[in-house]
Amino acid sequence: MEHILGSERLTLRPWALDDVDAAFAIYGQRDVARWLSPAMDTVSDRDAMRLVLQQWITEDHRAPPPTGRWAVELRAEERVIGGVILLYLPPGGEDLEIGWQLEPGAWGHGYASEAGHAIAHWALRQPGVDELFAVVRTANVRAAATAGRIGMEWVGETDKYYALRLQVYRLRAGDLDRPLPGRSTGALRHG
Repeated sequence: MEHILGSERLTLRPWALDDVDAAFAIYGQRDVARWLSPAMDTVSDRDAMRLVLQQWITEDHRAPPPTGRWAVELRAEERVIGGVILLYLPPGGEDLEIGWQLEPGAWGHGYASEAGHAIAHWALRQPGVDELFAVVRTANVRAAATAGRIGMEWVGETDKYYALRLQVYRLRAGDLDRPLPGRSTGALRHG
């Protein structure tokens, strides 16, 4: 996976080992990682984060398109503030999940929905991809709101994924740029 994507304020690029400090500022935070378990626990230190990044980079080189993990970087500052994913959900790898994580200091600025929209735009243009899913813990109000701002529709709850009761949101290609009240879709840039 070598795709670099972007939006008005963000660049979405592959993770690099040099991102260890920024990644630790995200995934080392309990307020971020508590929503990711059991897929990922809080990273305990920078050495552990380096190992996780190495694993992600290796997996991304082998991953079937369009899956992958991207660092989310503020374009103006060239500073990593988060990450987005496109990964097949267990079990069976039939449903393509979109996910996002930001460092707590970047919350509340619309970056997660902007990054999610950019990755959704790209993913839904790939061959064979006609829908994306987000799975959200029932208490994760912030993630549910972000899914809505991306344009995803709530379709119900399930315990199919990760053996947890999760809310499921779906975005189909035909619904991607359906105007939302009071929101613009923003511009998508490819790099």
